Amino acid sequence: MEIPKPILDEAERKGIDIIDLISKALSLDPSTTSKAHLELAEKFLNEGRDLIDRDPVQASEKLYKAAEEAIKAIAITLGLDEARRASEIGRWTAQLLFDAVDDVADRLGRREVRWWWGRAWFLHVEGFHEARLRPDQVRRDLPDIEALVNLARSTSGT
Repeated sequence: MEIPKPILDEAERKGIDIIDLISKALSLDPSTTSKAHLELAEKFLNEGRDLIDRDPVQASEKLYKAAEEAIKAIAITLGLDEARRASEIGRWTAQLLFDAVDDVADRLGRREVRWWWGRAWFLHVEGFHEARLRPDQVRRDLPDIEALVNLARSTSGT
């Protein structure tokens, strides 16, 4: 069964994380929840990559979403406090995501995570909200988003 688009759109508008909500309702283990976020990260990465030349605005948002889902997957895999708090409130706030990025970087000893996330946030703000980026500018940040998704993949063991 697919969740109807109006429900998904409303959940996104309100910042509700459907994966975490369903995982909590079904009492899924963190590994399953993390893998669901990773699957979404990979989906958004592929969609964003394919959109760069045709629609850099949508490509920017898809690539940001890939980074966001990658951070969620890593945070859940590592059992970070931010993942627990997001589950409790039913959504990931920007502050929880930024805190998770710092904790992931510190926990894994990978300072570049902060840089990768910064590039994703830049795509989100300048590429999507402000619609200021050309395809070549979006493409320059693609390797950083790919690196973050790859880190999520290697962290989750898949």
